[in-house]
Amino acid sequence: MLTEDLLVFDVNSPSWYAARPLLDAVLRLEQHDESYSWHGWNKEQINVFLKHLSPRCSLVVGVWEIVPDINGIGERERLTLGIVCEIVEGEIQLVRTFESLTAADLKPVEQLEPGIEDALEIMRVVRMQVAPVAWALFIDKVTWDEWLFADGAVIDKGELLTSFARQGRCVLLGGGGEPHMHPSHHHL
Repeated sequence: MLTEDLLVFDVNSPSWYAARPLLDAVLRLEQHDESYSWHGWNKEQINVFLKHLSPRCSLVVGVWEIVPDINGIGERERLTLGIVCEIVEGEIQLVRTFESLTAADLKPVEQLEPGIEDALEIMRVVRMQVAPVAWALFIDKVTWDEWLFADGAVIDKGELLTSFARQGRCVLLGGGGEPHMHPSHHHL
């Protein structure tokens, strides 16, 4: 899953603090045998998904959370996790945050919104700075947590994500920016 030379950019950013536990979980999956699972994820399903991607591509995840507005009246959506993984030959080679992309003309993370315009802009910058985007997932925190932390035995995370996309609970975009219902016939 992870290359031995894994690079991580921008480890002091707020997105990295949210991403760090995910990297820890991947490391645990790698260190255990094939029978080990973490919240319905196992090494085999992740490796199969990664191996079926283009030889060099990227995966993008943006998670927004509803938080109280700055003035205490109402609510606003804030990006709580924005990460990009560069995949080379089926292994995660690089992990970087959206914050690390602001030098490449991505607007400040505090200004990113969960709309299609910002989603396409994020994908454009990732394509220019990292690698072509294989898949981009834009999702709210509640749905993210439900998908990521589903309890029980190993489950088909691709099918679960597809059902969320059909319900309008997330947006899953392929490299061309078009919505997809399932990230291929290979399971997440």
